[in-house]
Amino acid sequence: MQWDGAVNAWHVAGSVFRMGRREWLTDAGWQQAYDGGIRTVIDLRNPEEIRRRDTDPQVRPETLAAFDVVHAPTEDPGNSEFRELCVPYLNDPASYADNARIFPDKLAAVFRAVAAARGGVVIHCSAGRDRSGMIAAMLQDLAGAGEDAIAQGYERAMRGINEHHRVSGIPHPHERYLPEDALAPLLETRLESLLQFVRHVRTGDFLSHNGITDRERTAILAKLGR
Repeated sequence: MQWDGAVNAWHVAGSVFRMGRREWLTDAGWQQAYDGGIRTVIDLRNPEEIRRRDTDPQVRPETLAAFDVVHAPTEDPGNSEFRELCVPYLNDPASYADNARIFPDKLAAVFRAVAAARGGVVIHCSAGRDRSGMIAAMLQDLAGAGEDAIAQGYERAMRGINEHHRVSGIPHPHERYLPEDALAPLLETRLESLLQFVRHVRTGDFLSHNGITDRERTAILAKLGR
């Protein structure tokens, strides 16, 4: 998606999109998202991550007021088991199954937020790769997308944030730009883990087991154009 300032912004399905942290968008970028039908932003980050940086663009309050922002973190970083499994943070689809096992209620809350959302929805985390990638893969699975489409979505996001690391003037505390000879084998391993997760989680069953009603599921599918 070519929303001005957006990093790693992609269409998932129907009226659902994903991206990196929303503070990267400019005033013009928010207007482009609005013109494209976006009315709800679902933020998957933990509270301590949500802040404006000095390098982020200034956005008019009246521009932001046009959007509903729902905070629905996918994890509790204080959970000791999660900290042991996901160091320094969730950055690999190999950990998605553990995330879903430890925090099923939190993942269900994200889907409940999609069901209740006004207008088009953009789901974001920090990089727009793994937390949003986990939810995007589950949404695509629920919508009946094939494994090729699910894998393509993750590859785009992984390459998108890698390109951001290449051009960003602000170094990431843990990650650096990877040239293709380093990125390709890592991507191959992560795509295999992603598809194993999707096969295992069975999104429809997962949602039913965790309190998502038939009405909510129907609303989610409508957002996905199904």
